[in-house]
This record gives sequence, C-alpha cells and structure tokens, in this order.
Amino acid sequence: MESLYLRSAGRSLLIDLSAPEPAFIHWGADLGEELPELALLQDPVPPSSLDIPVRMGLLPQASSGWRGRPGLRGSRDGRDFSPRLRLVSAERTAAAGCVITQSDPGVGLSVRTELLLNDGGLLQLRHELTNDTGLDYRLEGLELVLPAGPGAAELLDLTGRWCRERHPQRRPLQQGTWVRSGRHGRTGHDSSLVLAAGSAGFSNRAGEVWALHLGWSGNHETFADTLASGHTVLGAGELLAPGEVTLAAGSSYRTPWLYAAYSDRGLDGITESFYGWFRNRPHHPARPRPVVLNTWEAVYFDHNLDVLMELAESGADLGVERFVLDDGWFRGRRDDTKGLGDWYVDEAVWPDGLTPLINGVTERGMEFGLWVEPEMVNEDSDIIRAHPDWISGPADPDGPARVPERWRNQQVLDLANPAAWDYIHERLNTLLNDNNISYLKWDQNRDLTEMGHGGKPSVHAQTKAVYRLMDTLRAAHPGVEIESCSSGGARVDLGILERTDRIWTSDCNDALERQTIQRWTELIIPPELVGAHVGPTTSHTTHRRLSLSFRALTALFGHFGMEWDVRTVTGEEREELKQVIGLYKQYRHLIHTGRAINSDHPDPSLLLRGVISEDTREGLFTLAALATSRAEMPGPVCLPGLEAKTRYRVEVLYPTAKTTFTQAAPSAWSLDGVEATGQFLAHVGLPMPNLNPEHAILIAANAL
Repeated sequence: MESLYLRSAGRSLLIDLSAPEPAFIHWGADLGEELPELALLQDPVPPSSLDIPVRMGLLPQASSGWRGRPGLRGSRDGRDFSPRLRLVSAERTAAAGCVITQSDPGVGLSVRTELLLNDGGLLQLRHELTNDTGLDYRLEGLELVLPAGPGAAELLDLTGRWCRERHPQRRPLQQGTWVRSGRHGRTGHDSSLVLAAGSAGFSNRAGEVWALHLGWSGNHETFADTLASGHTVLGAGELLAPGEVTLAAGSSYRTPWLYAAYSDRGLDGITESFYGWFRNRPHHPARPRPVVLNTWEAVYFDHNLDVLMELAESGADLGVERFVLDDGWFRGRRDDTKGLGDWYVDEAVWPDGLTPLINGVTERGMEFGLWVEPEMVNEDSDIIRAHPDWISGPADPDGPARVPERWRNQQVLDLANPAAWDYIHERLNTLLNDNNISYLKWDQNRDLTEMGHGGKPSVHAQTKAVYRLMDTLRAAHPGVEIESCSSGGARVDLGILERTDRIWTSDCNDALERQTIQRWTELIIPPELVGAHVGPTTSHTTHRRLSLSFRALTALFGHFGMEWDVRTVTGEEREELKQVIGLYKQYRHLIHTGRAINSDHPDPSLLLRGVISEDTREGLFTLAALATSRAEMPGPVCLPGLEAKTRYRVEVLYPTAKTTFTQAAPSAWSLDGVEATGQFLAHVGLPMPNLNPEHAILIAANAL
C-alpha cells in the first residue's frame, strides 16, 4: 500500500505510506478519483536545515527532523527519549478506515493508530502505545495531530467561566504555538470544546474550516502549531501529570478519540458532520426527548412530600413528562455542608422512602428522576468519618495526611481506590434496583485539584474509574438515562457523552446568557442532548427579569424543560406556558433530527438560528434580539438553507405582535404569512418586526 486515501461525504484524508515514516499529505476536501504521483509532492530542502525534506508525520518526531511539538514524549529514566518510529504495516479495516502500525525495536516501542472517516465525513483517530521491552517507560504525552489546509488564516476556540460557558474567541493564525491547557480534572467551564482553523473571515455559512475535539473528560491540551517550515498542525491529547502513566513491559496506553471535521461551508458544515455522527450511533436517544421539570429552583433543600406532590400535580397539568428530584433527599442533607457520600434515603425526611413520591409522579404519567453526585463527598459525612482515606489527595500513604482545599464544602472521592468504587457502585445499583427511577441527574460540582491516589497523580485513573462506573450501571440498568451535570457545563465532551444521554449546559438559566452558551455548545453537540430549561421570571444567577416568550424560545431549541416553581404560574401566563410546551412537543422531532442553521446576519444585536428537515420541506427559526439594534429597523432578514426552487409559506408562530414588537409588525405578518421560494428567502429575505431587546419570535417555513 503506497498511500492511505480515505473518502466520505465530500471529505478526504491522504497519508503517504511509500516512505519509512507515514506522513500526512492532505485532510480536507475530497480530492476525486485520481491522485498525482505522491513522490512529486515532496517538500524541497530549505536553507540552513537538515539535509532531508521534513514532512508532517502521522506521529511527529524529532528523529525525522520535526521541530514542532513531538507527538510522543517520554523516557526510561531519561533514556530512549527520542524514538525513531517507522512503518510496520497498514491494513484497511473498512471502506473508509485503516490501522497503521509503527515501531522502533531499538527503543522497544510501537504505536498502533486507528483512523476512521465516518459516513457523514467526521474523522476519528487514536493511538495506542505499547512498551515492548522489560524496562518501564514513563509516558509524558501522546498526542494526535492533523494538518490544517494551506488556506487556514484564523483560529477559533471557546472559553468561559461558571454561568458563562462556551463563548467564542478568535485570533490570527501566526507562527508559533497556541496552546489551551485544561487542568481542572474535568473538561472545565473554560474548555475550548472545539479548536478550529479557517480561511480568512470564515463564518457560520461561508469559508473553509478544519476543526477538532478531544473526547476526554480529564486534563487535556489542544493546540495549533505553525512552524517556520510552513506546516500548520492542529492537535490535542490527554495532559498527563508527572509519573501518572508508567508502562510496564508489554502494557499499553490508548489515547482518547480525536474527532475532526472539515467544511467548505463555514461552521455549519462542521456542525453537520458532528450531528450526523452523533445521530448514527446505535445508542443515541431515539424516543422523543421528554419535557422535564426539575425541583432545584422550586424547593432547593426543603424537601416535603406534600409540597413536592403539589409541584408534580402542577407539572402534570402543564404537560411535563419527567419529574426530577434534586439535591437534598439523602441522609443529613439539609444544606451543602454535609451528607454528601451517604447515599441512603433520609429516613427523617422520607420515613416511607421515596416510594410515595415516585408513585405519585408515575401515576400522573411522568417518569421519575433523581439527582446524585457520586464522585464527591463532604468531610462531614458518615462515609468519610468511617473512611477518611477515601478522600483523593496528594498525601503519600506513608506520610502525614493532607487533603486538598475544599470547593463548595466538598472533597473528591478517590474512585481509583477499589473499595471506594465498590461502595459507590453498590449504593447506586441498590438505589436503582429498589426504586422506579428512569433518570439520574449525575452532578460533579468541583474541579479535581491535587488529585492523587497512593501518593501519585490520579486524574487519569479517576476519569477511567468514572467511565467504568457509568458503563457498569448502564449495562445493569439499560432503561435508565443519565444526564451529565458538572457545576452546570463543566463536563461537556464526547467522552462523557458516550455514557450519558444529555448534558446540563449551564447553571445559568438567564435566557439572554443562554442564547450564546447554547449556540456555541450546539456547534458540535446536537440540541436533543443539550438540557435547556425555562427558569422563573427573575433569574436566580443574574437577577435579570425576562419575558416568558424569550425564556421559552431560548429553551425550545434544546432538550426542553423547566427549572421553576410552576405552582406559582397562573392565569394567562400558565396558558402561555402550556402553549409553549405544546409547541415543543409538536416540533421536537424536527428540532432533534433536522439540519442546524446559523445565519450570518450583519447586525450583531440579532441572532437568527434554525433547523431544517432532512427533506427541506419544513423549517423552524428563532430571531432573537440580544441588545438594542444599531438600526431603526432590522430590515430584511434572510432565512438560509431551504430548497431554492421550493415555494414556502412563512409565518410567525409565537408570540403575538402586541406582546413583543415595539411597533406594528410588517403587514404581511398580520395576515396568514408570506409565500416565497427558498431562493428568495435566502437572498432577499423578509422584513421583520422591530424587536425589543431580549425578545424573540418563532418563525415556521412549510413547503407548499
């Protein structure tokens, strides 16, 4: 095999296998059926450099002249620090998949690389390093890289904080290395989620983009490396602490999967590849995503059966389909300072157990869900009084005890300790066996600072233990869905989403903040996996007051629910909330299966997002005003993505003009809607009502 050429859905990957070291030639657009002679594509030798041309290896290494970040870092007490890995074999595993093996017998290391270009064009790759000798090999890093195309000129990634996750930042692509390190022990509120390189000015709907994501929930790094040689590399890998992974003879380390997408249609093309991969998974949620009512902002820690039954009754009347009891149900848990880790129903609050509440909820046609936080403990808990050594930390087992600083009165339970893992598994398994629970809201409310087991760093071991815990419970209880919540949105990655059915996007339910948070979360995570709830009129995190319509339309384009004491919702507001829930149930199939549309509207105060069915017969859009506009009127707003020659009826579904617009809507909106072709709607658009800031409208387009 002289080369590896993978093609799918208009994308391709080309690796030269004719030389001793496999080297990347191309990742991006489809190159067609015929390729030129690859030997002709060899780079020239630059002045004042090695006497050989330097290529971008599948695993870049200094032994081949690579002067950027090496793909493999490690040694045997300082020796064997620079392997010379060379091609052993390359075997096709599928129509668009391959396994490439490289080794260096001299240092006793081999690397097996899996590559798969999925049907929708999403590329997956991972390495497995094996120590082939009798001496231990201390691994410092094993990273996955891909080339950015020659047109790449700008970088985009995401950053944030608690209650303001996943906001975009951009910078020119310049010579040097741009590195984003995540040392939270979890993905992190400031996680980049995606690292994308694109052509100058690339946008939602235009330009070339090369983007990647590392499917790992622990410490990690993503980077862009632009060398003087002209190569630009995008890469990522697990960020290992000193001594965290040591390979004994014959043992191996496998990297997390790297997921990568190319688009010649801007960021929406990247989204399309990721959504296609998610939705083709055999375990992807298939049934309609149920309307959720979570009790946290309704009752907090004040658990009372009568009050909760009133809340369940009110939720059932509105059309709720899943009722979730949040924190406060287990022993001693009256606030967040104690009880965490004692996973027994509190007999003082629940003398008959959770059964009366569960029965009351299920008798009203709703599923019952429960909040848990299995990875954390309070020091003021029975389990830690009995097992203080189960707190993860840096202390040497033979030295003086020391625990990390508290975070929200919490410490981390050392799940790398088999006894601690067995305890949590037994408690959760028993809880699920003994109660009719359909859903776990699985929280994780602190960073994993100073993670240690047996005196050694253990973020890697902790992350693997959490994965194993989830995998084991899911195998035993396949009908139970799990939500990944982590102080809101601090653990959002494809590693955790291989084991969960949705993420809690952010602890911030302020719809204005959520507009940006959800848009960028949904850059690669489809809306059916993105928890999005309607909160009370006044947000409990920002204290901003927002209309019900704006809050509801923000939550509509996700997995819809409510975080609210809905007993207080009465009169016209209650009827409006029922209307919104009805709209969600009517359109959730479209929202959760269709193609995402993000418009490049020139006015930064307006955000137009939507979804279009696979057959393009139906579209649903929201136009949201995030701030005051620079213009007196918004002017025509284009609705992209519809079939050009098809004629559509376009109408505003919700809310009414009198409750939202500063002035009367354009005359057409007061009638039965507007009829126009997809071509007209994409390029000319329609006049829109002048929205007040922090208001939105829902627009439907249906083929005639």
